[in-house]
Amino acid sequence: MLNDDEGKAAGIADCGGIKRLPRQPSIKDIARLARVSHPTVSRALQNSPLVNPQTAAKIRKIADETGYRASAVARGLVTRRTRTIGLVVTTVADPFASEVVCGIEETANDHGYSVFLADSNADPVREKKVVQALAERRVDGILVTSSRVGALYLPLLKEMMVPIVLVNDQHPGEFVHSVMISNQEGMRAAAEHLIGLGHRRIAYLGDQLGYQSDVERRAGYQAALDAAGIAAMPELVVRGNGKAEAAMEAMEKLLALADPPTAVCCYNDMTALGAMRQMRVRGLRVPEDLSVVGFDDLFFASYTQPPLTTVRQPMRKMGKMAMESLLALMSGAESVAQIKVDAELIVRESTAEVKAG
Repeated sequence: MLNDDEGKAAGIADCGGIKRLPRQPSIKDIARLARVSHPTVSRALQNSPLVNPQTAAKIRKIADETGYRASAVARGLVTRRTRTIGLVVTTVADPFASEVVCGIEETANDHGYSVFLADSNADPVREKKVVQALAERRVDGILVTSSRVGALYLPLLKEMMVPIVLVNDQHPGEFVHSVMISNQEGMRAAAEHLIGLGHRRIAYLGDQLGYQSDVERRAGYQAALDAAGIAAMPELVVRGNGKAEAAMEAMEKLLALADPPTAVCCYNDMTALGAMRQMRVRGLRVPEDLSVVGFDDLFFASYTQPPLTTVRQPMRKMGKMAMESLLALMSGAESVAQIKVDAELIVRESTAEVKAG
């Protein structure tokens, strides 16, 4: 405990036997009370072996009794670590991103990191600017979900000197470190499920922007048709933009065909939602008139009418894996460059056997 003269000299109040400053004490206050230099206080509070054990114990006792708390900024200046992570999402309203963010934040918090969240609005130019701004804020690492920039980060890595991990990279080409769902295998399983129910005219309602995930999912769809000996039917491939409104327009094109499909594989669950809505507008029933499969297994998939058969992405798990990969990179440990996560087909009530005739 400090003596009264020391307490008065420092302007410290006595509260229940513990003397504290009426403001947040600084390292200067601790140094004055301990009668040591500022660097000695810094070293002692970082458990440096360069400080005499008795002196270090005295400094830590004074810091505790005065209510001293080390500034995160000050620690960063010393350690060159801010214990912060930058996280870029396409939009905070995206239900896929929100689940990934939960997995990232849980893992980051478990390891003592705070997360700065930024929105790219699915704009490649904005995404790049946001990532550079986060790097300038001296975050220790950056995670980007559904990146529209992807491999274009490669020349920036050396310049920014900040580790980056992508989650479901949407840019064609490879990136150094990423976590990606097995898109092709997942959509192939969806199409094989429909083929197993007797469907032969199976449509693919994809994404018009040419992202990596759409390329891979269509390849999986086509691989299932090829394996079953079903000839390619170009008129059964239409494109939206991954959102329900555009999916309604694309679905109308399929329904307007002289020989419409009996089933449709949708790029994602939002697309499936729009497709099912357009069927209701036309007075058609799911799955009696047309079976529908989505991709993602978003929170609403089991609550649609009927509940949606879809390909599940373990979104929280992917966020956790991405954060663990980033932690490994930041520590200099070995890290798998490209992590592929298995997709799982979840069969619900939006698919059924094709009607006879």
